[in-house]
Amino acid sequence: MSGLSTETHEKLLRVSTATLTTVMFKRGLRNIFLQGLHRLRKGPNMVGPAYTLRYIPAREDLDNLDSFADRTNAQRKGVEECPHGAVFVIDSRGDASAASAGCILAMRLQARGCAGVVTDGGFRDTPEIAELDMPGYHSRPSAPTNLTKHHAVAVNDPIACGGVSVFPGDIIVGDNEGVVCIPKHMANEVANEAAEMTVFEDFVMEMVKQGASTFGLYPPTDPSTEDRFIVWRQKNGR
Repeated sequence: MSGLSTETHEKLLRVSTATLTTVMFKRGLRNIFLQGLHRLRKGPNMVGPAYTLRYIPAREDLDNLDSFADRTNAQRKGVEECPHGAVFVIDSRGDASAASAGCILAMRLQARGCAGVVTDGGFRDTPEIAELDMPGYHSRPSAPTNLTKHHAVAVNDPIACGGVSVFPGDIIVGDNEGVVCIPKHMANEVANEAAEMTVFEDFVMEMVKQGASTFGLYPPTDPSTEDRFIVWRQKNGR
């Protein structure tokens, strides 16, 4: 589904969202960090193509417990169709006054091999979701059922999540700081540059720990910085 090579996927597993935002800023993209999201439990990076669910405000004549028996219910349909390796991204309009999903659905997504679940609303059963192997990101805990505020209306359509446009198949990367959305046609080149930038930033961190000034080092405006970086890289096998 993602069109990512194994090499690109591996690179995105090892770079930070901070580095990715800088790489994308250089390409003119400023609004790619999903705002207000928090990871339920720290862990390794989450990487996968977006598979989306969109909510609109609930309506009392439609959103009742009987609606869950309908196999066309977009929330349940999306969970059952989300592909292996995808990130399930939910547009909850930034409304965390009712849950976007709970532990049962999150566990089902994990069983289907999903890479993670993301909402700009809230989850219920957060202690249990935090214990899953699959990472989850939300704005805050929310116990009420989604039916009180959310009507699931569309699966795998373009959505907004955390103030960011997310198109199906865009590459979603999450770390312990947050989540970014990379347009799918840019993913390979962004991953390559971010991986290189990460190596250089590791070099910079080591130099700063040893007492070096950031002037001329970061950014590398001093010509000797490049020479020192080459030596460091060879020494460390980077």
